[in-house]
Amino acid sequence: MRLRVEFTTEPFDLEEAPAHAVAAREVIQKAQLDAVDVGPFGNTAEGEAGRVLDAVGALLRDCLESGATRVSLQVNVIGEGAP
Repeated sequence: MRLRVEFTTEPFDLEEAPAHAVAAREVIQKAQLDAVDVGPFGNTAEGEAGRVLDAVGALLRDCLESGATRVSLQVNVIGEGAP
């Protein structure tokens, strides 16, 4: 099964990327996921379910430890096995 995760971290800082946003970017880049798109207001990545779920756990842990006050995410089944 393949999954797509979309997420944002807060608080926003339009001057420079806050530590929690940098932590999120590092987790996603290290997770060896496909179709990674990291932007200032939202991020997406796709991959095999196990890798995506492992990345989501690391993402939540690292972002919160780095000062995020809110992490919003959505996970969708894509491709094979999608409803």
